[in-house]
Amino acid sequence: MKSHMVWFLFLASFLSVFPAPSESMVRHYKFNVVMKNITRLCSSKPTVTVNGRYPGPTIYAREDDTLLIKVVNHVKYNVSIHWHGVRQVRTGWADGPAYITQCPIQPGQVYTYNYTLTGQRGTLWWHAHILWLRATVYGAIVILPKRGVPYPFPKPDHEKVIVLGEWWKSDTENVINEALKSGLAPNVSDAHMINGRPGLAKNCPSDQGYKLSVKNGKTYLLRVVNAALNEELFFKVAGHLFTVVEVDAVYVKPFKIDTIVIAPGQTTNVLLTASKSTGKYLVTASPFMDSPIAVDNVTATATVHYSGTLSSSPTILTLPPPQNATSVATNFTNSLRSLNSKKYPALVPTTIDHHLFFTVGLGLNPCPTCKAGNGSRVVASINNVTFVMPKIALLPAHYFNISGVFTPDFPKIPPHVFNYSGGSLTNMATETGTRLYKLPYNATVQLVLQDTGVIAPENHPIHLHGYNFFEVGRGLGNFNPKKDPNNFNLVDPVERNTIGVPSGGWVVIRFRADNPGVWFMHCHLEVHTTWGLKMAFLVENGKGPNQSILPPPKDFPKC
Repeated sequence: MKSHMVWFLFLASFLSVFPAPSESMVRHYKFNVVMKNITRLCSSKPTVTVNGRYPGPTIYAREDDTLLIKVVNHVKYNVSIHWHGVRQVRTGWADGPAYITQCPIQPGQVYTYNYTLTGQRGTLWWHAHILWLRATVYGAIVILPKRGVPYPFPKPDHEKVIVLGEWWKSDTENVINEALKSGLAPNVSDAHMINGRPGLAKNCPSDQGYKLSVKNGKTYLLRVVNAALNEELFFKVAGHLFTVVEVDAVYVKPFKIDTIVIAPGQTTNVLLTASKSTGKYLVTASPFMDSPIAVDNVTATATVHYSGTLSSSPTILTLPPPQNATSVATNFTNSLRSLNSKKYPALVPTTIDHHLFFTVGLGLNPCPTCKAGNGSRVVASINNVTFVMPKIALLPAHYFNISGVFTPDFPKIPPHVFNYSGGSLTNMATETGTRLYKLPYNATVQLVLQDTGVIAPENHPIHLHGYNFFEVGRGLGNFNPKKDPNNFNLVDPVERNTIGVPSGGWVVIRFRADNPGVWFMHCHLEVHTTWGLKMAFLVENGKGPNQSILPPPKDFPKC
């Protein structure tokens, strides 16, 4: 009997140290936002970083874990951090966009983001969500499945995070401030980055590219994030195919392809099998832009380096797609389908409560001080509303019923009907305002996002905070409400949090408003967000016990 008791006590202590496989954890991180001199392209500048790292640290967790991330602001700028793609179920206070869900963390202040990764697994990312600080303040979020739960694809031998970005030699706050003063577009970046490195750069032989070391016969899961401010990117590896298995932390039906396209804000997981016996193979990240708009045309490079290969061996090269390779981008986008398995179903809303039609694009407003713009300023809008950022954050204004901060009257259809994708307007002015669209809890939404040709058609990566949505249809030209719905995919459409509206075209998304709060929706081209291509949904509380916004935390930042 005594020996049985000893064994029982040992077993109890063992289980207390090693929790059961299904048990979620609380994971603590500390983000010190600090200035650090960073040298790239043979040029140094003081740079806003997290923990002195560029890119910032990767967060690792498992599905249903809780994260407590203490952010300490040591710089002169106001700071906020957005956890891009995290559902934030009832915890909008931790979502992060400044003046939308929170007031920013002021210099010398601290805020602990507290949220649970509810029912999500895969690759997401985090970034600053104020000013242009996300140019350097960003990093990946790796959410592993619960213990004992396998991937729905062959288990890789190794996993690697690949974060793509942009780099300016100048201070990015100066870049956008000068542009706003002139009324014109900001200067494009000086280089693209793969894990913080540009690779071979003109006039700077000291710049070394990222090296991905591999072994023959092994399979690598590459978790690819596009953290660039303003540019969609092609990504490819010479002599190798990718097997795409996930986008935006949602599994997809696997397919093979040699080039992926990834917009700012999006993530894509691919399997790369080291099928060669030896060698060094070029990796490229290059811009995709199929409109007459200036981009940084410098290709970032890295290498896949097989073990046993001499460093002096020549690199096997590949050419990136042409900058305007629409067919390459379309081939990738059209291949995406939700896994839609029994374990991972695609719960597409089939009956719709709110039919919305939003035009997205550019405009021109008067600006007497904008001499370079001849008295005009380039702006951006949704349904001809250029969003004005409030001085009190929208979520607390809603929660505490503070009047005068916003109006719940965002238009559900465009105020002017015209040939959206083709023609231009004689009057390109927009309205301004802080207007929200109100949704009852659990309402189903179909939203048509239509690009306009005002000034120039352009691909807009639209990100919705607090939700995933299904892309049920897309096409070029103007959306036809009578014909186009006949071709909708309601069976296995791709599920995302950031979607590209094609240049001169449209995309249709559906979602269920089952997360109460105020949720930002905006273009993830940072210049367009700055210009006003943004709005927010106000989702009301439901009646059930778990259908209301939780109270704000005690350390919630004040404006």
